[in-house]
Parts: sequence; C-alpha cells; structure tokens
Amino acid sequence: MTTPEHTSDNGTLPADSHPPSARPLDTALAAALDHWVDAHFDDELRFLQTLIQVPTDTPPGNNRPHALRTAELLQAMGYNAEQHSPSDDEVRAQGMQSITNLIVRRPMGSGQGLTLALNAHGDVVPPGEGWTYGPYSGHVVDGKVYGRASAVSKSDFASYTFALRAVEAVAAAAVASGQRTPQGSVELHFTYDEEFGGELGPGWLLREGLTRPDLLMAAGFSYQVVTAHNGCLQLEVTLHGLASHAAYPHTGVDALQAATRLLNALYAYNDVLRTRRSEVAGITHPYLNVGRIEGGSNTNVVPGKVVLKLDRRMIPEEDATAVEAEVRALIEQTVQASPGIRLEIRRLLLAQALKPLPGNRALVSSLQRHAQAVLGEAIPESGTPLYTDVRLYGAYGIPAVIYGAGPRTVLESNAKRADEHLVLDDLRRATKVIARTIFELLS
Repeated sequence: MTTPEHTSDNGTLPADSHPPSARPLDTALAAALDHWVDAHFDDELRFLQTLIQVPTDTPPGNNRPHALRTAELLQAMGYNAEQHSPSDDEVRAQGMQSITNLIVRRPMGSGQGLTLALNAHGDVVPPGEGWTYGPYSGHVVDGKVYGRASAVSKSDFASYTFALRAVEAVAAAAVASGQRTPQGSVELHFTYDEEFGGELGPGWLLREGLTRPDLLMAAGFSYQVVTAHNGCLQLEVTLHGLASHAAYPHTGVDALQAATRLLNALYAYNDVLRTRRSEVAGITHPYLNVGRIEGGSNTNVVPGKVVLKLDRRMIPEEDATAVEAEVRALIEQTVQASPGIRLEIRRLLLAQALKPLPGNRALVSSLQRHAQAVLGEAIPESGTPLYTDVRLYGAYGIPAVIYGAGPRTVLESNAKRADEHLVLDDLRRATKVIARTIFELLS
C-alpha cells in the first residue's frame, strides 16, 4: 500500500491558498452532461438498488461485504477501487465487526490541478420495524426507491459515481472537438463508519496519508448547500449505589433516586442552552438529550446501579473542550448531593463542529448556480444541526461542502426510520448538478 504523493509540485494548492473562482460552464457542455445522465439513469438506479440490497446495519457494523460488492460494481465500470482497511483490533475497539474503505482516483487531462474528493458513507442504523417495503428491497413505486440508506447515503454512492462518469464521457468528446476540458483529479471516498463517528473512515484515511484533497463534497441533500454543522459530545454516566431488598430500603443506596436528581439537572440545563444562539443559518442553539437509561435488577430490589448515555450538541461557535468541562462539572456537582453514590463518567464521542473554511467559495457558488438551473429554485447555503464525519476533513484544513441527492429535510426522506426513500427525480437532478460542478471547477 503506497501513500499518494500530494504536494504543490504536482499541481495541488499550497495549504494557505484558495481555489480560484471557476469560469462558468457553457450551455453546450452543461446540456451534454445532463443528456449523459438522462441516458444512463436506469443504470444509475440499478446501481443504487444493488447497494441497498447489501445490508450495512451499524451496529453490528459488518460492512466489508458491502465494500467488496461496491468495488465489483465499480470495476465493471472501469474504475479501480483501492481497498483500505483499519486493523481488526481498531475496528473491534470501535464496537464494529469489519470496515473496508474505498478510494477511486481519476486524473483529468494532464492530472495537474485541483483534487476534488467526493465522500459518502455506506453504514446505516438498523432498519427497525414498520416497513411497507423491505428495508433491503430497493423497491421502486410512485417515482421513489425504498430501502435503508436509499437517501442517506448510498444515494450519493450513485450520484457521485455517475456524475464522475458523465464528466469523463463529456470530457472525452470535448477533447476530440478541441473544447474546454477538466484538468486535475477526482477521488471517490466510500467509507463505512459515519454512524460511529468516522474515525476509521475519513479520519483513518487522512491520518494514514492515503488522501489529502484540495476540496471535498460530501453526501447531503439536493435543496441546500451545507457548509457548517454542529459538534457532538456523548458521555456514558454510571451511578453506583448499593442494592438491597425493597423491604429494607434503608440498607441500600438508591442509584435511581440519584439518577432522577441528575436527570432533572440535565433537563434544566437545556433552559440555559436555549439562550446560546448560533449565528449560522439553519442552526439554532445547543441542546442536550438523554438517549438511554439502564438500571436496577428487579421490582423488589433497591437499584444499585444506573447508567445514562447522553448527547450534547454543540453549535459551531462553542469550544468542545470547554463544553465537556461544563457538562462534567454539572454532573459531578449534582451527584455530590446524593450521599453514598460513586460516579463514573466515560466519554463515548467528541466530534468537533464543522466551520466554513474560506477556500470553499468556488465550490459553494458553483453548486448553487447549477442547482438553481437544474432544480428551478434558489438553493440556500446553510448549516445543519446534525453532525457528520465531514468535520474530519475540515480538521485537516480541507474546505468542504455537504451536497447530494435527497429532499429538503431528513424527515421528508424518513432517514433512520421505516420506509426511508429517495425521490428518483431528486437523484437524477442532483447527479446533473454534481457533474456540472465537477466539470466547471476542474476546467
């Protein structure tokens, strides 16, 4: 496994440079790209259906089979998908079973110029119950394709792959006729641990020096260009008391009673967080959620142990280290009021917020211009209260934008719920927007 050379000597930008503004794509080239996408849309849909039909539920996170199937499909299109796997020990330590990340590298023209990476993740939460059509069916009805990850984000395995194919096909024709052609490189990054934070997906690829693009586009939705997102702190809080028979409660120390006091303090903390407003459009304020509680052993036993798992979302203006210190202090001070309780706090995740980097302007403006042309409406630039593994690229100074195939909101797609689906017209239109943007940026 070799590390790709990526320095300013081979056409990439120095770390303190910004990509130049792109010269707008001419009408004939835009029409040619759109035509290619339309002519191959049935193939794109079949590609997406095949990906939906290979489960990637995380947990348990046995995602190598999907990567291998994706690599086979890409190979049939003439694309070599490099396979990069963290060690089994690293994967197990993250609570998963297998991960193989894929990188496809496609030079354009001379290969000298910007490297634009397109990243989507294949891992998804388990499907749950209540599906009208099977969660791994890829069933198409009324202009929608159904299945877990149809919208988030196997859809962008399809949109990114077929946008790249459109660019290469139109570029080949443009060379033959002496027209403007892209120069630089495109990389497809298909990774498999976004649900667990991305550290063994994009984070691992970047740490290992396997990639260092100049710009990044990551899986998103068609009707907004996202340039910022919340951060996330997740903690596991364990309260140790002393179990005893319910007939003799005075002989025990009730961990659930202490947990009730702590829950009240945590929920009251949300009143404070609502006063901390973000200036990023699409993001309001920080908040805290207690998502899981476990404790007690039986109805006739004073609970001797309670475990809480909490999620504290951070707006881009907040400092993650200060937030963690604040939450820990609140927990510690509250539990001190419960005599006999021993406290343990374990960090599960600390994901930094994504903040806009100056070098993203050419990518943002190109996406907005072509999205408006294809979708017929102005597409806003905004933030999102979600957190994603795009932050890991941002931490390396790589300007990033979140854009892809999907509706206006997560709720519209039923992502992470039963009957997740993708409107086929949104897949088709997003593929056109992405193809136009790639061609324009690299020309």
